[in-house]
Formats: sequence, C-alpha cells, structure tokens
Amino acid sequence: MASDSSITPELIHYLSGALDAELPPNVLEKAKHHILDTLAAMVSGSVLKPGELARQYTEQQGGPEEAQVVGSSRVVSAVNAAIANGMMAHADETDDSNGSAGIHPGCAVLPAAMAMGERENVNGSQFVKAVVLGYDIGSRTTKALGREEMRARNHLPFSIGGTMGATAAAGCLANLGEEQYRDLLSYGAQQASGIMTYPRDVEHIEKAFIFGGMNARNGVMAAEMVQMGFTGVYDTFAGDGNFLVAYADNPRGEQLVAELGSRYEVMLTNIKKFCVGFPIQSPAEGLLLLKERHGFGPGDIEKIVVRLPEGGAHTVNDREMPDINLQYIFAIALLDGRVSFEAAHSVERMTDPEVMDLRSRVTLIGDPELSVAQPDYQAIVEVTTKDGTVHEERVTSFRGRAENPLSTEEVGEKALDLMEPVLGRARSEELIDTVNRLETLPSIRDLRPLLSV
Repeated sequence: MASDSSITPELIHYLSGALDAELPPNVLEKAKHHILDTLAAMVSGSVLKPGELARQYTEQQGGPEEAQVVGSSRVVSAVNAAIANGMMAHADETDDSNGSAGIHPGCAVLPAAMAMGERENVNGSQFVKAVVLGYDIGSRTTKALGREEMRARNHLPFSIGGTMGATAAAGCLANLGEEQYRDLLSYGAQQASGIMTYPRDVEHIEKAFIFGGMNARNGVMAAEMVQMGFTGVYDTFAGDGNFLVAYADNPRGEQLVAELGSRYEVMLTNIKKFCVGFPIQSPAEGLLLLKERHGFGPGDIEKIVVRLPEGGAHTVNDREMPDINLQYIFAIALLDGRVSFEAAHSVERMTDPEVMDLRSRVTLIGDPELSVAQPDYQAIVEVTTKDGTVHEERVTSFRGRAENPLSTEEVGEKALDLMEPVLGRARSEELIDTVNRLETLPSIRDLRPLLSV
C-alpha cells in the first residue's frame, strides 16, 4: 500500500507517461465505445434545452478559435467549447456511468480531451489515451474519497471526480513536463466542487453544468494555466489541509494510484442501452424481456409492480421529466415495443390518454432487500395480465453494464438513434465508422465536419 507521501510522485509519473504507453486491445475497443456513446450524447443533447443554452452562452464569449461546439460549425476557445460540449453530453440521461466510482466520467472527460486535443491538434491515438487516463483518475478520485462518505458530507462525487478526470485528460495533452503535473493536480483540486442539491433541478440545466460542463471547463483551465507557466502547491494530496482530508473523514489516498496501468476504469464503466435514468435500465429490460417472451400488449395489462432499490425508486418515481419517469417509460415500452430516444424525451406523450392509463397501472416500490443486493441496481418486474396470469422477471445485470457490455454493433445502433435526427443517417454512419478506427485518425480536428450542423 502506497503511503500518502508517495502518492503524488507515483501519480505524476504515470500521468506524464500516459501518451507513450500502449493500451491493451480490449481497453482500446471499450474506450472507443465510450467515446462514440458520449459523442452521440453530445449530438442529441445539442438540440435539448441545456445544450441550446450552452451554445448561446458560447456565442456571447470572445477568445481564439480553438475547438468546435458540437452540433454547430462554431469554433470557439477551448474553455468555452468544453463548457458547451460538457453540458450537451449530460443534457439528459444518455451518457455513461461508473457505478463503482459513483460518477458519470464521459460527460466530463471527453469534452475536456476534445477541447485540448483540438487546441493542440493531437492525433486520434493520443486522444483515446487521454480519455482513458481521465476515466482512470476521475474514478480513482471518488474511490479514494469514498462515494457514500462524500454524499454523507454533501459533497457531489460527480463533479469532484469529474473535475479531476477532466484535469488529467486535458493536462496530458498539454505537453507538460513531469513536475508540472504537480501544479496541474493542484489547480484541478482547487476547482473541484459541488453539492448534493442536484436532484431538485427539474429542467436538467444546472445538472448538465455540474456533471459535465463545469468539470470539463475546470480541467481545460487547469491545463492551459499550467501550460502558460502558472505554478501551484507542490503536493495537493499531502500535508495540512490537503485535498483528501478536505473531502473525506477517512480518505484512502492509496486508491489514487492503485493498479494504475493494469486496472482501467473505462472497463468498469457502464453504457446505457436505453436513453433513460440509470435506475430504469434494469426494469425496462425486464419488461421488454417479458413482453417478448409472453407476447402481451398494452391492452392486456391489469397491473405492473416494479421493485427497485430504495434510492433508485425515489429517483425515478413519477418524475416531471419523461426520461427519468419509470411509469412513463413503461407505458411507451408497452405501446412502442422499444424505448427510443425520441419517445423517452417526449413531454407531449406524457399526457396522452393511452399513456396516462398505462402509467396508472404501474406501481413502483423501493425494496430494502434490493437496496443491499449485489450487484447493485437489480430490479424485479411483475406483470399481471387481465386474465389473471402473473409474469415475473428479476434483472440482476442489464445489457450495457460493465460486466455485461454492449457489442460494437449495439453501441453503434444506440449512437445512430441519437444522432440521425440531428446529423442525418449518412453522416451519422460515417462518424460511427470514424470513431471505430479512431486510433488511426491523423488529427482529432478531422471530426469537425462530421459533428457540424
């Protein structure tokens, strides 16, 4: 176990060598899945309210033309591109999540890496390595602090881990010397912030900022400042008032460097099969499995009882937004036979009489036993049809979880559903193909025409 005094030297050595190290083939493939998934979230998010506001914000800012705002032809400063693209990436509940770390890494890490990557004109291989590094550092940050311990102290793991991940990703593309990574980590740590009020955000705008845009901005700012010669604290992880003790009563600093180079956090990160809140993934899969197996339709339903962990049930129980409302998602799944991005975001359909009738037949229960079950976020779906037959499905690991990952083809199918309404089918397919061979791309700027509208 590494001692606190050895954490920073080991960490900066790893950071400084990240672009020279080769990624294992399975890590490279999984990283490209997450890059495509997050890019697709940006594209679909560019036409949602958080994305539209973020784009409008960048239009009011000055600065050099360094990085593109996704879903437009605008090239703005790297910092502003990071804000806008980060908010687009988490404009709703489409992006990835690392359950063991308790963060959404993609919406923070990828926009930071894109912004700095375009600014520095890096190639595709360097870009992928920076993204993988960001997932590693961001996720290890919350593991070192303790996700539940952070929540108990009202610290937001998503933004604190997200900022440190974005800082690592942007910093490794900034051509820093090894000792400059000390300053980089200090500037990232000083900006890490966030409180647990986010569930009150009914429009998902502040949430898009504190999960994505703020963190990506923080990372790019830290990298640019140190690149310019800003200096900081020699060791932000040791000594009085250090980063670790600021955010945790009993920090496990050794987790910041545990298994670096052998345990890649991108391999432990989930991709959502459905573009809905994470707690709905398992029950939605369970309902569609039962529907396929037994052939019932919306007119056959007497009642449905869904059991989820207590926290998850609270998060998605009859919420204002369609994509985090389990009853609504169940209704459209029964009516459509699938859960598309368009349907999951249709506020109009929430009040359709047929949808309302099906919503009223769905009861969601927070189950204490499921709250402690492993793996977490299991679901039990019990469907009673009008003839009295009861069908039950327990989903322990939905498709897309780290231990049950989507294939390259499945990731592409989800991405196409998200991007085609914005980019058109031909360009969406070209973007998917390009990301699938991203490590061969001469310049990350080559993605610009594919992401423009």
